[in-house]
Amino acid sequence: MNPTRPSVFPDFTQARVLVAGDLMLDRYWTGATRRISPEAPVPVVHVAGVEDRPGGAANVALNLAALGVQTALVGVTGTDEAADILAARLAGQGIAAGLHRRADVPTITKLRVLSQHQQLIRLDFEQSLAPEGEDPLPALVAERLDGADLLLLSDYAKGTLANPQPLIAAARAQGRPVLIDPKGRDFSRYRGATLLTPNRGELEMIVGVCLDDAMLVEKGQHLRAELELDALLVTLGERGLLLLRADAPALHLPTQAREVFDVTGAGDTVIATLAAALGAGVALEDACALANCAAGLAVGKLGTATVGAPELERAYRGVEWHSVLDQEALIAAVATARARGERVVMTNGCFDILHEGHVAYLQQARRLGDRLVVAVNDDASVHRLKGQGRPINGVAQRMVVLAGLASVDWVCPFSEDTPESLICRVKPDLLVKGGDYRPDDIAGADCVRANGGEVRVLDFLPGRSSSRIIEAIGRLYD
Repeated sequence: MNPTRPSVFPDFTQARVLVAGDLMLDRYWTGATRRISPEAPVPVVHVAGVEDRPGGAANVALNLAALGVQTALVGVTGTDEAADILAARLAGQGIAAGLHRRADVPTITKLRVLSQHQQLIRLDFEQSLAPEGEDPLPALVAERLDGADLLLLSDYAKGTLANPQPLIAAARAQGRPVLIDPKGRDFSRYRGATLLTPNRGELEMIVGVCLDDAMLVEKGQHLRAELELDALLVTLGERGLLLLRADAPALHLPTQAREVFDVTGAGDTVIATLAAALGAGVALEDACALANCAAGLAVGKLGTATVGAPELERAYRGVEWHSVLDQEALIAAVATARARGERVVMTNGCFDILHEGHVAYLQQARRLGDRLVVAVNDDASVHRLKGQGRPINGVAQRMVVLAGLASVDWVCPFSEDTPESLICRVKPDLLVKGGDYRPDDIAGADCVRANGGEVRVLDFLPGRSSSRIIEAIGRLYD
């Protein structure tokens, strides 16, 4: 059984999620490794890059913010530099963070040393965050619960959520769902929550080894009923997700990962996307499908990476959403994007032989907005513009190559000598062209400006052109 996909992608900006849990700072030191230390048989890393990222429950909040969710976060830190960095990173992403700072503990910090995208060692700096005396979490949550659609508890077994029952009770009393990413061997602490998201290993620590899928479903359902949960969502690694509910058959969603590069933080992505979708009013099955798709994107990135809403939408809709469109489909796609407040950038060209200059130009154009439309001359118009023997590659091949670039959202052909007619239909927020054009000479500029848009000329990398490549190839055979 597969969930149906909603015809309209959810507007995550309408969701309000409160996150509580173990806060961490993830640090990455990266550099080249060219020799072995004379002091011990270990590689010497010449550190050239240092990056700090919010981790733990803070990474869950970061995932929510990346989707556009109105996000609040509460948790415990030390009173050290790491806490200051964490607070600054969260504020920079628009996350309303309520940090309870303790002088007797350090902010949990995980330092990873990497070389050539391989993690060589991880160093953890931490002490238990279990409260000594009165637990600060209930008050922190109570202050912010009225402004949230649901409560998300991210438990990394560091002590912040040593007693989650008051938080669960407070949220359920106000009709707020409670989603929990659990840890440890005692899931009874989470009794009465709406939904738990353990991975298979975490679940088997509670219910025992499951020899096959039937046993996994049976034991999972028994645990769900025992804990009075509405649902249990089990992450199965490379096999995807398994959703268990009281009055519905088990639902298995196969993984959508293209390539597994780093599983760090994938569980955070699952529960964050699930919370975002539920907060935006999406049904549970569809929310799980979105979460599964987001996890597939997350494991293809290095470290605790986030997934943005445009990226998730392209992957969720499949190649049809991130590919070649005819003009009517393009107009519909642009209308959907504009309805969500996204900025549409448009450019055009022949792109007969794609080269470094094209790629750099398109990347530059994409950074200026949320969507990039590329209009491509069909074969007849290229022949009229470029002359005998052109194009080298047919329009179908040229558009497929362009659609495969990460910077390009939609590719659409046109048959006229200029794309003015198509541009006047699309009415992009920003029309760009590379080279030595004057903005007033760019086809479609008047339509864009009349609609309140902008026209801009971008730089090309010097010395790169399809014509020069063709001439160089021709000289090889002279």
